[in-house]
Amino acid sequence: MVMTSLSSATLFADEGGVSYWLPGRFGSLAATPQVPGWSMAEVYYHTRVSAFGSAAAAREIHVGRIPATVNVDLNLRLNAQADLVLLNPTYTFATPVLGGQLAIGVTGLFGRSSANLDGTLTAAIGPLAITRTGSFGDSITSVGDLYPQATLKWNAGVHNFMTYVTGDIPTGAYDPRRLANLGIGHAAIDAGGGYTYFNPQAGHEFSAVAGFTYNFKNNDTQYQNGIDFHLDWGASQFLSKQLFVGLVGYAYQQVTDDFGAHPILGGFRSRVFSVGPQIGFLFPVGELQGFLSLKGYGEFAAENRPAGWNTWLTFSISPMAPTTTVMPARRVATK
Repeated sequence: MVMTSLSSATLFADEGGVSYWLPGRFGSLAATPQVPGWSMAEVYYHTRVSAFGSAAAAREIHVGRIPATVNVDLNLRLNAQADLVLLNPTYTFATPVLGGQLAIGVTGLFGRSSANLDGTLTAAIGPLAITRTGSFGDSITSVGDLYPQATLKWNAGVHNFMTYVTGDIPTGAYDPRRLANLGIGHAAIDAGGGYTYFNPQAGHEFSAVAGFTYNFKNNDTQYQNGIDFHLDWGASQFLSKQLFVGLVGYAYQQVTDDFGAHPILGGFRSRVFSVGPQIGFLFPVGELQGFLSLKGYGEFAAENRPAGWNTWLTFSISPMAPTTTVMPARRVATK
């Protein structure tokens, strides 16, 4: 039931381990039409991840500005954590567009990101070798990038379809010399589509949304992330008209190589999978519709990207549906 529009530079993949797309942005009821008018979503997002090998080495190479002509041997561990608050105002139009329902919104975020890297780095130039052992880390509390988004949704009984386009406007706190950031330092555009099966009489629901991300070059580092593919899904069962429980998950796979990576990293294609539980509750807030949900993801099978866990606590307010038998989707700023 949750869709988000954020990226956190504490989540590692692509350049130095940082990707635009945050898996888990879309969830249950993602493609179902919403009630026209203004809505506002607030999300508290917490994540903790760690990595060894190339995913950690990428951060040392990235922050240390180690040139491609230097041979490196790394034995490193990376730990990172983020606590973010996101705001996502959205306007849903009543007038159909191409026979569907158009909604536009933007997500902004504020929070704290921290990261720590420790281990051993050996760098060699010809016969000379330098070994450095120790740890370093930093943290930042600031604002992140802006993430505009537009969706178009169609309904046909229990079947619902959607298409979307979103992207990254790199306005957040970013420094290529830092280990932790809240911006990614480059623009990105992402587009895709999704489907939701929702039977309000039986309370059965399943949603899946897939898309691709194109990343523009980071002019500070002359690095360009490859194209990413992602699939978010959610399945739920309504126990009543107000309460549902279920599962959520995602798959993330980079499909083309990065450009500008150190030779030791190769194409540095990243991958991760995840699954976890969710619970949601709908309730009236005066004449408006309130929504409160909690979902969690445990990651596994990560490659060139740390694995860990993340939780999303969402509260949103939107116009009340004209009938309580129709459960509108809630679009919120995660990831």
